[in-house]
Amino acid sequence: MARQGQEMAPPGFDRAVRGIALLGGALLIALSITVVVSVTLRSDLVGAAGVPGDFELVQMATALAAFCFLPWCQLRRGNIFVDTFTLRLPLRWQRRIDAVWDIVYALVMALIAWRLSVGARAAFATGENTMVLQVPSYLPIGLCAALAALVSACALVSARRLLRATA
Repeated sequence: MARQGQEMAPPGFDRAVRGIALLGGALLIALSITVVVSVTLRSDLVGAAGVPGDFELVQMATALAAFCFLPWCQLRRGNIFVDTFTLRLPLRWQRRIDAVWDIVYALVMALIAWRLSVGARAAFATGENTMVLQVPSYLPIGLCAALAALVSACALVSARRLLRATA
């Protein structure tokens, strides 16, 4: 049986979002290994060239990993919040206020997803690639757009859960 509040999302939604966060973690581990190898290769001991395009990999993988973590963080209510003025309010009102801010967050993330998708389409139309690796720029931008849309959906799910909890 699903925990209380989880019925507001499609079956497996939380599990899928958690899996995406785990992929983000795996991506950061792979990125860390790549950086260590690249720095070691450039050291005086080895004296070789580093991993080609390591700075491009760091840029793309860091952005993707961050967007992979945000949906799970939202569902777990792990984002930063300030409750200085609401701590003395009844729990019902605290949840309602949090739900309103979740909706605002959903709207902001939808705006970010939209603008990222515009950027991905522009990069695709111009055939823009990264300088060293020649990775099409629209790929990481488009993935970040999709993940930002997922964050928006997660914020709406968490807002609905908060509102249902107050009922």
